[in-house]
Amino acid sequence: MALTQKLSDKPRILIVGGGYVGLTVAQMLQKKVKAAGGIVTLVDPLPYMTYQPFLPEVVGGHVEARHAVIGHRKHLKHTEIITGKVTSVDHEAKTAVVGLGEGESVEVPYQDIIMAAGATTRTFPIEGLAEHGIGLKTIEEAESLRNHILERLESASTMTDEAAKARALTFAVVGGGFAGIETIAEMEDIIRAAVAHNPRLSQSDVRLVLVEAMGRIMPEVSEDQASTVVEHLRGRGIEVLLNTSLSSAVDGVLTLISMADKSEVDKFGADTLVWTAGVAANAVARASSFPVDERGRITASATLQILNEDGDVIPGAWTAGDIAAVPDLTGAGPGGFCVPNAQHASRQAKVLAKNLFSVRYGSGDVAEYKHESLGVVAGMGMYKGVGSPLGVKLRGPLAWLAHRGYHGMAIPTWERKVRVAGGWVNELVFGRDFTPIRGQENPRDAFIEAAGGKKKEAAK
Repeated sequence: MALTQKLSDKPRILIVGGGYVGLTVAQMLQKKVKAAGGIVTLVDPLPYMTYQPFLPEVVGGHVEARHAVIGHRKHLKHTEIITGKVTSVDHEAKTAVVGLGEGESVEVPYQDIIMAAGATTRTFPIEGLAEHGIGLKTIEEAESLRNHILERLESASTMTDEAAKARALTFAVVGGGFAGIETIAEMEDIIRAAVAHNPRLSQSDVRLVLVEAMGRIMPEVSEDQASTVVEHLRGRGIEVLLNTSLSSAVDGVLTLISMADKSEVDKFGADTLVWTAGVAANAVARASSFPVDERGRITASATLQILNEDGDVIPGAWTAGDIAAVPDLTGAGPGGFCVPNAQHASRQAKVLAKNLFSVRYGSGDVAEYKHESLGVVAGMGMYKGVGSPLGVKLRGPLAWLAHRGYHGMAIPTWERKVRVAGGWVNELVFGRDFTPIRGQENPRDAFIEAAGGKKKEAAK
């Protein structure tokens, strides 16, 4: 409880989660609240916000991993930062318990609270998935996946066991939403580039498989665009299996079944299994005293205020982003709610910040969040993409440019925009860097060996 003595005793706006919503709200409020005699406090287990739309580009080697994250302390100089995890919220007592690691925790009092902890990876009870799968929700996963792919290619190039080589060169992605499509496309792109520079490998040695349980991919785009993407991926040698599900991954052997009759469709070994089959609201929502819907999202009004069981606003409680069930006043969202994406999160954050400041320090007027979608764009490797920005259907280089243009401007802070753009320019001039960084799981192995110690066994 030593941290308690270091916390400010000013009236506090507590932000739970330092992602897109948390970072944006803190940026907008920190100086205003400070001038009004209060303080903004942000709590997150990580010391940075991750710009998740860039994770596939990190996998593809287009964006440096550090450039896809925004450090809290550097960009929130007037915000009180606590690197920890909120484990419970008691809004009646206006306190939150924050775990600080190693069994320590601190109770943080607040005047207003913003629940903005985002979402986590949604999984299903599939045998072997936890042991052999890798998600794509964090920067660590994206960087690890990139290095793993390149390491498997390099190792396969010296293998004499054909079965082991085939397994090393088999890459599977489960989930045909935006994340899955962008990820497998970027994987194919970097694999093709790396194989072209390795005379011991051939493109025909590589197998890429996309598994999607539904009858179509990318529900965010039109049917004809989704069909075009499937044709495009298949034209690049990627197996796209629709109406198909993963039923087992025991020992890295993937068993695929038909969604129609649950019969086995295929069975093969793969050293690389990427899971991108959806997200779920952060578990802190259920650990709070706030009502949640059947999907575990905190119930919210269009003004981004948290609602009680009777549908009334709970004073001093706010929410936005992937953790919140925010009504979509345009009527476009499934089930009447905003879909969990960066486009909504960034815009909700701005409305929330203005509303909260008005209620706490101003006139008390609040505005409803209503946003007509600007359309969607997906990058699928160098000069390849698909999308419908502002309702205009694009594919190929134009869609790729639209994707980079939108996300290059959407990533928070000018410092990061410039770093990302600089990396893209370097890639255009010098080409893609597909050098793997080895030994990240156990970086001390070389020193331990030199010192005569015993190395840890690498994680499988």
